[in-house]
Amino acid sequence: MRLIAATTALVLATSVGNAFAEDAPTPQLTRGDVEAWLDGFLPYAMNRGDIAGGVIVVVKDGEVLLQKGYGYADVATRKPVDPERTLFRAGSVAKLVTHTAAMQLVEQGKLDLDADIAKYLDFPVEPAYGKPVTLHNLTTHTAGFEELVRGLMASDPSRHLQLEDYIKATHPSRIFPPGEVPSYCNYCVALEGYIVQRTSGEDFDDYLDKHIFAPLGMNNSTFRQPLPKQFEEQMSKGYRTASQPPLYFELVGPAPAGSLSTTGADMGRFMIAQMKAYSGADTTLLGKEAAQRMQTTMLRTVPPSVGMAIGFFERDRNGHRIREHGGDTQVFHSKLAMFMDDNVGVFMSFNSSGKEVAAHRIRESLVAQFADRYFPAPLPELAKAPDAQAQAVTGRYASSRRAETTFFKLFTLLGQGSVMSKPDGAMTVPGLDGLNGQPLEWHPVAPNVWRDKDSPDQVAVKMDGNRVQMLSADEAGGILVFLPVPWQQSGAWILPVISIASVILVLTVLAWPIAAWRRRRRGTPLALSPRELTIYRIARVVALVDVAFLLGWMGIVSAGSADLAAYDGRLDTWFYVLHILGLIGAVGAIVALWNGWLAIAGKRGWKATTWNVGLAASCVAVTWFAFAFNLIRFTLKY
Repeated sequence: MRLIAATTALVLATSVGNAFAEDAPTPQLTRGDVEAWLDGFLPYAMNRGDIAGGVIVVVKDGEVLLQKGYGYADVATRKPVDPERTLFRAGSVAKLVTHTAAMQLVEQGKLDLDADIAKYLDFPVEPAYGKPVTLHNLTTHTAGFEELVRGLMASDPSRHLQLEDYIKATHPSRIFPPGEVPSYCNYCVALEGYIVQRTSGEDFDDYLDKHIFAPLGMNNSTFRQPLPKQFEEQMSKGYRTASQPPLYFELVGPAPAGSLSTTGADMGRFMIAQMKAYSGADTTLLGKEAAQRMQTTMLRTVPPSVGMAIGFFERDRNGHRIREHGGDTQVFHSKLAMFMDDNVGVFMSFNSSGKEVAAHRIRESLVAQFADRYFPAPLPELAKAPDAQAQAVTGRYASSRRAETTFFKLFTLLGQGSVMSKPDGAMTVPGLDGLNGQPLEWHPVAPNVWRDKDSPDQVAVKMDGNRVQMLSADEAGGILVFLPVPWQQSGAWILPVISIASVILVLTVLAWPIAAWRRRRRGTPLALSPRELTIYRIARVVALVDVAFLLGWMGIVSAGSADLAAYDGRLDTWFYVLHILGLIGAVGAIVALWNGWLAIAGKRGWKATTWNVGLAASCVAVTWFAFAFNLIRFTLKY
């Protein structure tokens, strides 16, 4: 994600955070200093980023150090954000609550992190790779399930599925062996919540109310959807930008993965309880052993790049252990970070995405600058690694968070990027950019490890001889890796080929009636036999079908990109229409090939022959593309 409009604000934030020279005293972590620091740039950054409102809470040593609201919970009525009462959607920060519930049952001996989850379910998990999926796999996003979006978000309560219905209606394929490839997975955490429900014998929402929210005094927190009546007045509006109308109340399909509505104050209570449990000072939430197990790094697929604890991202900085989690709905953006050895926690949430998703960059910058301001450490000098392998790493990569059996495989194609090496051994990685939008340069510091010269963030690769297995970046938080793209799936040639084919098809469709009209005016009909004329015309109809097919999929993808609730089932009829059009186009490609052959055999002239052969090749290319990327499938699995 990029930040353009709020770049100036964030540069200001960076300058404030780095204003203290190495010989200057470290600012004290006090309420007054934190508040002055935040007030110095956060309102300006939010205004520049077109963000309506936000909340931030800082806790220290078991107490609230600062909790403060910024901006508006409702722009139209100018209702200010109240950290005690204003509800925000916490997005995937909700996963931490679900993981905590599961760990409570692990602590009680009712769940086993290493057991096959099949023993806790009332439906089968698709067998694959000869290995079972465990609860540990679910908590570290290594179950190997593909990404599905059907029912991920809904705007209409009548289309929103309850937890059990969602779990049983959603059947993601397993595309990686369990425990080997991290791939961020909402279904995994929804499945974990369903296991909590079945094992405890309590409805998932009831369990959270009774065993987490009530004991911690989190009286303004709920996973329930739609929002209970008593909370409606407290709920902040959600905005794409503050200057646009608010969005609907988002109904999250995999509820345990992201349906939490909460206040800043309640999340402060949650952080305090987590850290007290970790130290053994208070075991209301978890016992000390379970809490420490939850915060211990459980998986690092590409060391020394960061990994995963039980649900928490590992994001250490300046020698301090940080356990964190980000959370995003379509309009709310949140982050929780706990400095475990310092007994300090930070939570923030914004009710707007802002221009160019400004909220994302602001929250990431804020946590980094908080760490650098209050827990500073000299940045080590870049020491060139003698055996850096930047050349071996060069190539195209795609995220492990992907779909393989649905049309969302197309997004994997579109999301590919090229890692580029430089003569000095440095490299650039797609998507890892600075605040100015320019690619960061990663410099070799150890074998197969690169570091940003201006921060401690690292990129590392796992090698199998001279072949890259996976690439991991600290910015990804250990929840996904980047995998090399085989040549036959490379967008470097696929996208240009399909683009050229699309141009030929569109021009054919546009030129067909124009050419027919000109021939009619001149009285010069095509010099073709009746059979050749029929095949010629069918080939043009096939071009029209293919153009409609491609435009239809563009519309489907655009609708879902603009609003994930479009994938709540309302487009199912159009999916079937597109599948049928695709099949017609696939059969028609044979006719287009026949037409191309007749043009060659009939010696129609080099222009006509070239165009008809190009048309045939375009029809074949679109048909291959449609099957290769699951645009023709008689299933509503997506």
